Amino acid sequence: MARENKTEPVLKDVDKNEPLYMIGVAAKLCDLHPQTLRMYERLGLVRPARVSSKNRLYSQADIERLRQIQRLTQDMGVNLAGVEVILDLLDKMQKMQENMESEIERLRRLMEEQAKRLENFTSSTT
Repeated sequence: MARENKTEPVLKDVDKNEPLYMIGVAAKLCDLHPQTLRMYERLGLVRPARVSSKNRLYSQADIERLRQIQRLTQDMGVNLAGVEVILDLLDKMQKMQENMESEIERLRRLMEEQAKRLENFTSSTT
């Protein structure tokens, strides 16, 4: 059964990882039962912030992850063990992408420095 595509709430100038939503609000945003969110936390699929031993706060990144879990389980028929593997691989790919982008930026800066040195060298020799 295909789910309706929900629009993301617009939160400008808010860090995606800032804990904002109580469990009831997070559950409503994802159209899930709060018990489901608790189970996902027990399984390690999502890690909401804790403001006390009992209160969980979910960030926008947590909401996106919950929706991703929902797409995998409901729309694609993946079981929770498979979801765990997929999310772990996606997290690793994201970290690799970030590392690659920072390395590309480092190399770009290095090339610019070398080009300036070469330009200075050639202009000083002529």
